[in-house]
Amino acid sequence: MADKIEKKVREPLFHVSKRSTLPWYKAWGIRIIAVLLALIVCGVITVMLTNINPIEVYASMVKGAFGTSRRVWNLLQGIAMLLCISLAVTPAFKMRFWNIGAEGQVLIGGLASAACMILFGDKIPNVLLIAMMCVCSVLAGAIWAVIPAVFKAKWGTNETLFTLMMNYVGMQLVGFFMIYWEVPKGAGKIGIINQSSHAGWLPKIGEYDYLLNIIVVLILTLVLYIYLKYSKHGYEISVVGESENTARYIGINVKKVIIRTMLISGAICGIAGFLLVAGTDHTITKTTAGGRGFTAIMVSWLAKFNPLYMVFTSFLLVFFEKGAGEISTVYRLDKSFSDIITAIILFFIIGSEFFINYKITFRHAKKEVK
Repeated sequence: MADKIEKKVREPLFHVSKRSTLPWYKAWGIRIIAVLLALIVCGVITVMLTNINPIEVYASMVKGAFGTSRRVWNLLQGIAMLLCISLAVTPAFKMRFWNIGAEGQVLIGGLASAACMILFGDKIPNVLLIAMMCVCSVLAGAIWAVIPAVFKAKWGTNETLFTLMMNYVGMQLVGFFMIYWEVPKGAGKIGIINQSSHAGWLPKIGEYDYLLNIIVVLILTLVLYIYLKYSKHGYEISVVGESENTARYIGINVKKVIIRTMLISGAICGIAGFLLVAGTDHTITKTTAGGRGFTAIMVSWLAKFNPLYMVFTSFLLVFFEKGAGEISTVYRLDKSFSDIITAIILFFIIGSEFFINYKITFRHAKKEVK
C-alpha cells in the first residue's frame, strides 16, 4: 500500500463574497459604526496635527450646525435644497441612466425664474408671477434634461459625458445673462432682484424665511417615494435599471421610459432652481447650485435610491459641511484641515458600503490526504 502523504492545501487567508440583502437596521448599524470609527480616527489626527482636544472640535461642529436658531434654519434649508436635487437624480440613477447634469439643470431652472422676475416683476400680480416662475423653471429643467435622454434613447450616446457637458453650457448661459442683466452696469452680477418690491419672492410662513422651501421638498420626498415604490412607472424604471433586454422582453418601451424619467428628473431640478432663486437667494449666479448637483449623487447612492433614507444622508453631509466651517472659524485653522476631517468621515461612510454588500470569510489551511 502506498504511504499516506499529508499535504497542506494552500488557500487564501480570506475570501470575499457577495452578501444577501441585509435588513435595513443592520445596514444602518454598519454605517453608524463607520461614522464612530471615523470620529476616532479624526480625533487622533486632530491631536497629532493641532494638539487640540478632539471632543472640543466635535462640540464646535455641533455648535456650528445647531448653535443658534438661525443656524438651525440655515441647516434645514441646506438639507432641503440638497435633498431636492438628490430626489431629482434618483429616478434616473435607479434606471441606470447616469445623470451627471443636475448642476446645469438646476441653473437653467433658476435662470428661468430669474428671467420671469426681471421681465414681469412689476407688470403682473405676485401670485401669478410666482406661478409663472414655477412653471417656467419646471419646463426649463425638463427640457435641459430631456435633450441627452433623447440622444441616448435614439442614438445610444454616452449620457455621462453628455449631461456633464450640458452643465458647462448651462453655466455659460447664466454667465451671459448675468452680464446682460447686470445691476449696476459693469458690476458683472445681477444683484438682488426686486429688492424693494419683493416681486417673485416666495412668501414667509410666520417668521420663518425657509419654511415653505422645506415643506415643498418634504412633499416632493413623499410623492417620489410613492411614485418609485408603488406606481407602474416606478416598476418600469426598476426593470429597465436591472436589464433593458428583460424590459423589452416583457413589453416595456425602454426609449419611452428613458425620456419620461429624465423629464421628471429635470423637472425636479427645475423646482430646486425655482426654490433657490425665489425662496433663498433672490438672484442667479453661476454658483447658485453650489456643487449640490454632484453631492446629490453621493446622497442618492448612499441611500440606495430610497427617498426616505435620503433625508438622513442629506442631513449627514450638510451637518459635516456646516460643522467643518465652524472648526475653521473657532480654531483659526486653514479650511484645508476642516476639509480633511470631512473627507475622512465621508471615506469611512462610503467604505462601509463594501461591508454592507460583501462579507469576508476567513479560511484555515486544510490537510489533504493522498
